[in-house]
Amino acid sequence: MNWQLQEAKNRLSEVVKAAKTKGPQIITVRGKEEVAVVSLAELQRLRKRDVVSGKPWWETAPKLDLRIERSRDTGRDVDFG
Repeated sequence: MNWQLQEAKNRLSEVVKAAKTKGPQIITVRGKEEVAVVSLAELQRLRKRDVVSGKPWWETAPKLDLRIERSRDTGRDVDFG
């Protein structure tokens, strides 16, 4: 669930309870997702090291190429008459 920052501040106990029972709770600032509240169990799971390499999960995760290429298509010609 997403929470606006002010609402999350006013209802912190609900945010914490939801993080424990429903999973990560996203907090937005000016409409932009900024942070997540996660349970301690989830944080510990995320912090676990890869048993083979001994490195944190984020160092062993596959690298993603997030570049977006735009289509060079400029459309089509339309005959109006």
